[in-house]
Amino acid sequence: MKPIPERFGHVTALFTILVWGITFVSTKILLRSFSPIEILFTRFLLGFIALTIISPVRLRVASRRDEFLFIGAGLTGITMYFLLENIALTMTTAANVGVIVSVTPFFTAFMSHRFLHTARPNLMFYIGFVFAVSGVALLSIGSGGTLAWNPRGDILAILAAVVWSLYSVIVKKITARGYASIAVTRRSFLYGLIGMIPALFLMDFRFGPERFADPATVGHILFLGLGASAMCFVTWNMSVRLLGAVRTSMYIYLVPVVTVASAVVFLGEALTAPLIVGTALTLLGLWLSETTAFSKKSQPSQP
Repeated sequence: MKPIPERFGHVTALFTILVWGITFVSTKILLRSFSPIEILFTRFLLGFIALTIISPVRLRVASRRDEFLFIGAGLTGITMYFLLENIALTMTTAANVGVIVSVTPFFTAFMSHRFLHTARPNLMFYIGFVFAVSGVALLSIGSGGTLAWNPRGDILAILAAVVWSLYSVIVKKITARGYASIAVTRRSFLYGLIGMIPALFLMDFRFGPERFADPATVGHILFLGLGASAMCFVTWNMSVRLLGAVRTSMYIYLVPVVTVASAVVFLGEALTAPLIVGTALTLLGLWLSETTAFSKKSQPSQP
C-alpha cells in the first residue's frame, strides 16, 4: 500500500481543530437541558456506537502490553481529560482553562522526548510557544474572560493538559504498532466510557429521554457524538500517526482562534482589537513552531 503523505496529517489536524473549535456552540446550547457529565457520556457513547457500525470487525490486540496502552488511551484522552477540564471550569474561569490547556504542546514535547525518544525541539519551538500562549491569553481576555489565579481549578486544568499530552504519546505508540486509526479510537472510547461509569453515580447524571424530543437537541448531540467525537478522534489519531505527537499537539493553539471566529459568525459577538491581535500572535506562534522548530535532523524518530 502506498504510504500516506505527511501533508495529509496537517489537513486532518486542521479539520479536527476546526470542528473542536466550534463544539462550544453546541455544548453551550445543550447545557440548558443537560449536565456536563450527561453530554460527555452521551457523545462518546454515540461515537462508540457509530465507530462500531462503521468498523464492526473485532480488533485483535497483539499483546497484553498493547491492551494496557488502549486502556491508558481511553482513561487519559476520554475519561480523565474531559472530567478534569469540566471540573476545572467549575472552580476557575474559562479564560484560565483556555490559556492553561494551550500549554499542552510543551508537555507533549517533554513526554515525547522522555517516552518516545524523539529529538528535543529547538529554540524556535519555545519562541513560537510563547507567542501562541500570549495570543491565547489575549483571545481569552478579549472574549470577556478574566485571568486570575484560582489554585484548585487551575491545577486541575494543568493536569488536563498533562493528561492530553500523555494521551497523544500513547496514541503514537499504538499507531506505530500498525493498528488502524478507527480501531484505535473505538477501543479507546470503550475504555473511556467504562472509566466514566463511577462518575455517573457521583455527578449529576440522569436518564431523561424526553429531552431528545427537540430536533435541535438531537442535532447538537449528533454533531458532538458523530462529528466531534467519532470522526475527529479518528482524524486526530491519524495526524499523530503521520506527524508525531508534538507537531500534532501544536494545532491545539488554533482552538481558541476557531472558537472566537465561530462566536463572531454564529453568536454575533464583536470582533475587537484584542481578538485580532491575539489571533495574529497565535497564528504566528503556530507558524514558528510548526515550520522552523523541527529541522530534518530533529524530526521525531519512530518508537
